[in-house]
Amino acid sequence: MRKLLLIAAIAFSQLGGFAQAIYEDERYVPETDPLAMAKVKQWQGLKFGLLMHWGTYSQWGIVESWQLCPEDEGWCERTAGKNFKNYFEYKKEYEGLKNTFNPTKFNPDMWAKAAKEAGMRYVVFTTKHHDGFCMFDSKYTDYKVTDAACPFSKNSKANIAKEVFSAFRNQGLWAGAYFSKPDWHCQWYWDPYYPPFDRNVNYNPVTYPEKWNKYVEFTHNQILELLSDYGKIDILWLDGGWVAKKDDKVIAEAYKGIMDEAKGGFVKRRIVNQDIKMDELVEKARQKQPGLIVVDRAVHGKNQNYLTPENRVPEKTLPYPWESCIIAGGGWSYTPNAKFMSGREGVQLLVDIVAKGGNLLLNIAPAPDGTWPDGAYNLLKEYSSWMKVNQEAIYDTEPVAPFKENNICMTQKGSSTYFLYMAKDGERIPSEIVIKSHQPAKGAKVTLLGYKGNLSWKKDGNGFRVSIPSSLKNTPPCSYVWTLKVSKLAK
Repeated sequence: MRKLLLIAAIAFSQLGGFAQAIYEDERYVPETDPLAMAKVKQWQGLKFGLLMHWGTYSQWGIVESWQLCPEDEGWCERTAGKNFKNYFEYKKEYEGLKNTFNPTKFNPDMWAKAAKEAGMRYVVFTTKHHDGFCMFDSKYTDYKVTDAACPFSKNSKANIAKEVFSAFRNQGLWAGAYFSKPDWHCQWYWDPYYPPFDRNVNYNPVTYPEKWNKYVEFTHNQILELLSDYGKIDILWLDGGWVAKKDDKVIAEAYKGIMDEAKGGFVKRRIVNQDIKMDELVEKARQKQPGLIVVDRAVHGKNQNYLTPENRVPEKTLPYPWESCIIAGGGWSYTPNAKFMSGREGVQLLVDIVAKGGNLLLNIAPAPDGTWPDGAYNLLKEYSSWMKVNQEAIYDTEPVAPFKENNICMTQKGSSTYFLYMAKDGERIPSEIVIKSHQPAKGAKVTLLGYKGNLSWKKDGNGFRVSIPSSLKNTPPCSYVWTLKVSKLAK
C-alpha cells in the first residue's frame, strides 16, 4: 500500500491535497551549489512572502488558465465567455482576452509599500501561467502584455513584470519569478494539428523529438530572458510539475497503480515523459543569477530547493526548507467580491507556519483594472500592526520542540525563546499563561513583546507560570497573538 500511494503521488503531484502531501513527505534532495545553499538558508529566515496570480484571465474572474484544460474536473469547467460549449471557439475567445486587457490603475509601488509594511520580505509574481500569456516583454512570442494588440501595451508601465520586480526591490523585498513550464498557447506544446487531451503536451515527445526540442529551447530562452533583463532575481519558482523527465518504469508503474485504483475506470490524465532538461537550464540560469534559488515544484530532485505545500499547512515540523502557499481571499486569481481571511486568521496562520519551520507565501490576486481589493489592504494592515510588535519572534527564528503546546506556539533565536499565545476569537489576554514543556533558566528574564518591564514567573513542575498584570490585560500591545520572551531556557 505504501508503494502504491507513493506511485499515485508521483502521478498526481500537481493535484494538491493528499497526493502532494505524500509526495512532500517522501522526497527531497538537498542542494549542492554553495551559493544556492547559502541563499536558501537566508530565505528560510525571511518567513513571509507575497504571491500574485495575475493575467488576462482576471477579466473573467476564473481559475487562472485552467478552463483551457480539457480535463473532466469540476474546478476547471468552462463557465465564462460566450462559447463555453465549444472548446475550440472557447479557446479563441479566451486568448482574445489579450485584446481587452488594460489595467490602467496598475500601481505596483502601492502594493510594494503595503507588503513591506505588513512584514513581507519577498514577492513571487506570475510572469507566465499555463495559458502562455506573458506579463513581460518576451521576444519569443506575441502572446504578451506588450504586444500592440493589447491596449495596455501603450502604457508606460506595460512591461508589468519589470515594474513589479522594480517596485518590490525598491522596498527591499526579494524578487521571485513564477514561470509555468507548460505553455498551452505554444505550438510546440499544444500542436494545433492535434486536439489537447489533458494538461500535458498533446503529442509524444519521444516520437517527435525535433518538435519537443524546439519547445525546450523556447522555454529556456524565455526563462533566461527573465534572468537577464529584469534585474536581480532571487527565486525562480517553476510551476507545472507534470513537465518533467520520467523513465518508462515510472510511467508503467504509475499507469498500473492508477488503473488498479480505478478498477479499469477512465484515466483523466496521462503520464508523459517531458524532459525539459532542467539540470542544463539551472546551470545556465545560475550563470545569469549566481546563487539563484530554483523551485521546480513537485519534481523530485536537486532542483527543488524548497517544497511548497499548496493551500495547506503541515501538521508538524519538516526536515527540509518549505513554504505554504495560501490564498488570502477568493481564489488564486481574481475573484469578484472575494472574502478575505480575518486579521486573527492571518496572523495565527503565519505564527503556526513559522513555529513549524516554514515560510508563508500569501496569495493576493489583482483585479483586471490593476488594483487590489480593499480586503487585501485591510488584511495587510492587520499584519503590519502585529508585526511591528512581534517581528523578532518571527524573522530568522527556528523551531523549538515541541513547537506547539495547546494554543501556544514556540520559536527560538539565539538564546531567546518565544512563546506565542494564540487567542480564541474575542479572547482577552489571560491573567496567567502556563507553559508545561519548558522552564526559564535561573535568573532568566521573562517579558512580553511590546510591554516594558519584566513579568513575574514561577516554576510549575517542568514548566512555568507567568503572571500578567491587570494594566497589561486592559491595554495589550497587540491583538490575536501575544508573545512571551524568555531570555534563556533551563537545560
